[in-house]
Amino acid sequence: MAQIDIAALARDVAYLMDRRAIEDCVHRHARGHDRFDVDLLTAAYHPDGIDEHGAAAINKGTDYAEWANAIHAAGSQLHLHNITTHTCDIDGTVAHAESYVIVGLLNPDGKSVRLINGRYVDRLEKRDGAWKIALRRCTVDLLIAGDASILEMPQFKAGGYIKGQRDGSDVSYQRPLSLDLPASRW
Repeated sequence: MAQIDIAALARDVAYLMDRRAIEDCVHRHARGHDRFDVDLLTAAYHPDGIDEHGAAAINKGTDYAEWANAIHAAGSQLHLHNITTHTCDIDGTVAHAESYVIVGLLNPDGKSVRLINGRYVDRLEKRDGAWKIALRRCTVDLLIAGDASILEMPQFKAGGYIKGQRDGSDVSYQRPLSLDLPASRW
């Protein structure tokens, strides 16, 4: 019977739990964007955390949510932040992560969209047992404009698809999730 290396197993489990907590932080941040959830966005940063969305937009983590919500409200009806490829190097209580993001924004006219492909390059730190962003630098690698007029077509509207909301009325907040609860539709 093979011997189990308890110390190695404990290290592996600790690594996996740290890795999961880091990825959860990145995903909660993206969800906070799309739901205009100031608390969720702010909680992703340490109190002294910094976010750089271009040289002209460097914000403290505590101020970032209000800034981001104002930018998104002024420039889009809806938006979605999709985290795709994620890599992470953990060294003790410091981690460096790179998360690819695809952001879709429905423009104010409701007939056109923008797709932004970029990356969140993060330094995260584990303090008081919690992984949070100490520094985030954002890249924009592609910016694409497109036609969204299909959203106004009767054939699409007849489908009755649920439309995301930028607040707690979004269907993702419903507990328990039920077909009997109301949902905004296109």
